[in-house]
Amino acid sequence: MGPEPEEPGQYQVWAGQAVEALQRWYKPRTGLWKTAGWWNSANALTAVIGHSQRTGERGHVDVIETTYRRAGRANPGFSNEYYDDDGWWALAWIAAFDLTGEVKYLDLARQLFAGMAAGWDDVCGGGVWWTRRKKYKNAIPNELFLLIAGRLHQRTASPGSGYLDWALREWQWFRASGLTGPAGLVNDGLTADCANNGGITWTYNQGVIIGGLVVLHEITGDAAYLGQAEAIAVAALRDLTVPPGILAEPDERRAIGRHADQAQFKGIFVRNLYELHRHSPRAEYRDFILANATSLWRNSRNRQNQVGLPWTGPFDRADAARQGSALDALNAAVGVSGP
Repeated sequence: MGPEPEEPGQYQVWAGQAVEALQRWYKPRTGLWKTAGWWNSANALTAVIGHSQRTGERGHVDVIETTYRRAGRANPGFSNEYYDDDGWWALAWIAAFDLTGEVKYLDLARQLFAGMAAGWDDVCGGGVWWTRRKKYKNAIPNELFLLIAGRLHQRTASPGSGYLDWALREWQWFRASGLTGPAGLVNDGLTADCANNGGITWTYNQGVIIGGLVVLHEITGDAAYLGQAEAIAVAALRDLTVPPGILAEPDERRAIGRHADQAQFKGIFVRNLYELHRHSPRAEYRDFILANATSLWRNSRNRQNQVGLPWTGPFDRADAARQGSALDALNAAVGVSGP
């Protein structure tokens, strides 16, 4: 799986350098990250918060309030036509609440979730649409809907909030939807006649459902949810890696430039694999996280501590999506390598 750093605390040093590089793209005037799309900025915020959570360093926590006050000017209420984009921002604001205790961030996440819930209907037996135009039902908005519902339930005192009901309803639908293919990996979406479309098994599609299942386990204590998450993780580590066990999107090198969103995906997978490892510690998860963090830093980094898309290297180019993804992986490495 590749060598580990020689010095104790090296992952924390690397993560600190990575977050500094990411923040050079941050624009306080807009509250967003230059070179990143709207949903990528939500993930950049989540990664910065994750860095503070893993390391205790709070040098960049001021961006939470700056983003809250200013980024909404681009899309009022942090909502646009894409239900999954709304979901990424909801997760960011839940993380902001966890770090700061500021209830206004949690309230914003609740508002975003309510908007997503309005995108659920009976087409294909249930599920949330990808966009408000209601042309495509796919995996990612539904995975996010499950994860957010579970996390909101955990942070809501009222037992009648309905968040747990939504989470359980979503998982029941998702499991029966056919979105998981025969190899045990989640495909991109459904056809117009509600069958698995055989779409690309992106890494983040595996990661977010793992995260949702972990939360269902936290809430219910049912080990079956962890078992289902572990099965997806095993399939991803088997089929979505390149030697020597480094995470890669399907056909990653040929796809560079054609799928701009994919630069964000791998970090999301590792972020959620870390959550699984916290509840179901396995040497293979820890080794995988550390090997990926080591490889991206040693093989896919330029002199400005910016990390490219292929974590095996070589460095291709820099942007905030690539950097936020790398920071997610380094944050996870800090978590699994700590005392």
